[in-house]
Amino acid sequence: MKSYEITNMIIDDDFYGEESVTADFTHKDKQYSVTFNKSDLELVNSWVFEENRTIPANLPDVVIDSLREDIKRTI
Repeated sequence: MKSYEITNMIIDDDFYGEESVTADFTHKDKQYSVTFNKSDLELVNSWVFEENRTIPANLPDVVIDSLREDIKRTI
C-alpha cells in the first residue's frame, strides 16, 4: 500500500519552454506539491504546505520514485 494519495495532477505543456508535471498529494497527514520535468521526470522542486506557509519539502527517495512511476502510468 502506498504511503501517499495523489489529489491533483497538472501536465503543463508550455512551462517556460519546458514541459512539466506537477502532482499534489497527501503524505503523513500533510499536503505536498512536487514538480517534475515531463521529458525525463527529473525532480524540479518539492513543497510542503504547513501552517499557512509553503516550505521546501524533504521527501524520502522511495516516495519520489513511487510518484514517478504513478506519473509515468498516467502520462
